[in-house]
Amino acid sequence: MLIRAGVLAAAVALGVGAGFLAPPSAEAQDLARYLDLPLVNRDAANGPGGVNPELPYAADELRELLDQARAAGVAPSRYAALLYQYWLVDVTDKAGIDLRSWDPRAGAEANRENLVRSYSYYEQLQLAHRELQWAGMGGQVGADFGGGLLDFELAGNVFGAPGIAESARAVVGAVEQVAGPQAVAGLPRGLAALAEAGSRVTPEDVHYLIGLIMVMQKNIFSDLMPMHDAYVAEGLPALREFEAAGLFGDDIMTAWRDIASGERDRVADGNAALLRREQDWVIGRQWDQARAYKGSVGEAITYAVGAAGSPSVAGVRPPREFDPVRIPFTMADGRPALLTLPLPEWNWSELDPRWNYISTELLPKYKDQVENNWPALEAAMRIPYEVQMQSHRPLLNIPQLFASALGELQVTPVDAAAVS
Repeated sequence: MLIRAGVLAAAVALGVGAGFLAPPSAEAQDLARYLDLPLVNRDAANGPGGVNPELPYAADELRELLDQARAAGVAPSRYAALLYQYWLVDVTDKAGIDLRSWDPRAGAEANRENLVRSYSYYEQLQLAHRELQWAGMGGQVGADFGGGLLDFELAGNVFGAPGIAESARAVVGAVEQVAGPQAVAGLPRGLAALAEAGSRVTPEDVHYLIGLIMVMQKNIFSDLMPMHDAYVAEGLPALREFEAAGLFGDDIMTAWRDIASGERDRVADGNAALLRREQDWVIGRQWDQARAYKGSVGEAITYAVGAAGSPSVAGVRPPREFDPVRIPFTMADGRPALLTLPLPEWNWSELDPRWNYISTELLPKYKDQVENNWPALEAAMRIPYEVQMQSHRPLLNIPQLFASALGELQVTPVDAAAVS
């Protein structure tokens, strides 16, 4: 075994051609094909399938190649793609997802089963491992996300449908009537964009943005679920190999040590670090891309996504109730006043306000559920996931949402507002 490992290491590291080494075995040649491969599909926007199209999709074949590389003393950084592909294949197999054909650009309905199976598997991990709170949060929030995407695609040109742009314009008009043009200038850019561009959104725009959001969904699964799978299967040593391969840094290794610690606050902190990675490193750039799409079109749609959302996690306020629109203005009689509107002041696609919402609402309230109300959380997660997702179809209610916001518009003199 030592001789075999040494020959393999020499063949891989130095190659053959000097004449004093025997030709490499077929085994060594196979391994050499898979070393130093770039992670060309780490961003699923680049294509369907795994992390590199050269890699196999059979878990046992990948595992054998990994064992060969380890036995030969190959540096983990050289077999990073192989390591990543192995754990990604392993976890997609367990979730019932065909990784080879997983193409997020095909749209929401085409990926319906992938949505259900990925988020259902998140919840199964949480049910089996109390410390895996990121997975539980992902499963709970996934019902809102998946249901919203299905709505979005079903309507096709939902933002151009009668009532969408008109309802946004009605809100803008009411604000102008009550508080004047200066208050309109203080409205969120996304609301103004929805009023201006809502009627111009085409089915092609919808298809493009659904594809981009589906890419984010696959990117999140592909980045974080192999880590979870490795942790459950082989513990922290498996994750140290991820770090040695350069697949993540010391911050994420520290997060996993915290998760494995068994200490409540450290467990929560570790899961929060994973969630921050998800929102920033994994999908932050793509949310910016979505917001910038065709100027006011992307601004309008990403604003509406946040305004329509209603999280499944118990006690978490919807985004429209968190940091709602508040505009100071001067009334006709000269008194200062505050206009409030139950719509978000912020756009979900912007990282800083999104993280403020997540860290203020989702993280602490989910932690409380896990620690203090586990039976209710468990019961919610045992509902068939298709049922969970079907119960969250918010985007088609946008006209009603804006009509309700219009009815709840309030003007409060500043002195009274200060007292309240």
